[in-house]
Amino acid sequence: MMLQKALRVLSSRGRPNGQGIGLMSRSISGNAVSSQELIEYESDYSAHNYHPIPMVFSKAKDVHVWDPEGRKYLDFLSAYSAVNQGHCHEKILNALSQQAQQLTLSSRAFHNDIFPIFAQHLTSMFGYEMILPMNTGAEGVETALKLARKWGYEKKHIPKNEAIIISCCGCFHGRTTAVISMSCDNEATRGFGPFLPGLLKVDFGDADSLKSMFEAHGDKVAGFLFEPIQGEAGVIVPPKGYLQSVRELCSKYNVLMIADEIQTGIGRTGKLLACEWESVRPDVVILGKALGGGVLPVSAVLADKDIMLCFKPGEHGSTFGGNPLASAVAIAALEIVEEEKLAERAAEMGQVFRSQFLDIQKAYPHIIKEVRGQGLLNAVELNAKGLSTVSAFDICQRLKERGVLAKPTHGTIIRFSPPLTIRLKELTEASKAFKDVLEHDLPNMQRQSEGNAPHSPPEPCDRCGRIK
Repeated sequence: MMLQKALRVLSSRGRPNGQGIGLMSRSISGNAVSSQELIEYESDYSAHNYHPIPMVFSKAKDVHVWDPEGRKYLDFLSAYSAVNQGHCHEKILNALSQQAQQLTLSSRAFHNDIFPIFAQHLTSMFGYEMILPMNTGAEGVETALKLARKWGYEKKHIPKNEAIIISCCGCFHGRTTAVISMSCDNEATRGFGPFLPGLLKVDFGDADSLKSMFEAHGDKVAGFLFEPIQGEAGVIVPPKGYLQSVRELCSKYNVLMIADEIQTGIGRTGKLLACEWESVRPDVVILGKALGGGVLPVSAVLADKDIMLCFKPGEHGSTFGGNPLASAVAIAALEIVEEEKLAERAAEMGQVFRSQFLDIQKAYPHIIKEVRGQGLLNAVELNAKGLSTVSAFDICQRLKERGVLAKPTHGTIIRFSPPLTIRLKELTEASKAFKDVLEHDLPNMQRQSEGNAPHSPPEPCDRCGRIK
């Protein structure tokens, strides 16, 4: 009763004329709060650091979500591939519930009886000797960067404070200060300097450029950080043989090959790791997102002992990293991927998806520039001229109205990454919705936007001056 009274007081603050009184108490008592009210409250009280599609998640199961009004949608974003196992998988929820009643947190100041089991399961599943557990993907990347530097000084004998990390143009590894220091996204970098030194860039998919960089700086390069497929950049798939070339170059120049598999890993592309498509074993692998099964943030860095043991006690850690609750959830999440053969499903369903969307491209070649992807990590790139003054965000809003949730990136690209549990019927439903948007909704949107100023062309990168 005291909590409900306090929430009623809080809910009445900050709104003129008593607007919104009782919003929280209505929600707590189980009475419906509309999507529009919730969106307005989020806009009022939360930082505007995202530009979400105007749809509110209220309930979810497997590949579907529902809004507060009870409307049902197909989820084709999967929380940026964090929900590979499907929303609210029963096995994960059972693991969460059982462990939550037993032990939730020990910190790493002490041992707990679940983390060692998680560590052994993860290392054996992915073929590495050790893990370092963290929480978010961004923390995993930071861990890998620190590990590479430490290894560079201890094992490669790079002069003090001169270690270099190379990454790729168009990369996305998170939004920490270290990561945006290697970003090509002006929105991520402007207003946040000065940036971290010791970071160089090469074009993604260009092994010759990487070779030249190693030739020029190889004695000081500790690591090469890359995504096997660039997700945020628009699902950019590198040329065949690129990953093998990277492996050979990193071995030749004694540089750690660091694969950010936070989005591409755990079955998303049709293999446990996307690097497996070229039979490549990186020195360091970063996992996150689906490692927590869409329930808790769980991330981990994988490496062998000769690399990982460069970290000594006290040099890196996290209060919540490796906590027993997250460990239990992650074990269940990994077991589901194996038991339900989700990587194999992703490979099979991904081929179906691209086939269906390539058929749509044939019908609308002036609108669809390219369909690309691997497994169930896919994108449709649209022609700016074909869209006219309509954006990919507008297309996604119309898709939402037809019951399919997807998210645009870079103005003309729409990513499609459903849970790996998706079935043929649901893929077909999504492709039909997309075709209907192009056939029926797009012409109407174009007529309504006649006379509007065309979209501004992309700006050149502050870092390199090029337009990607």
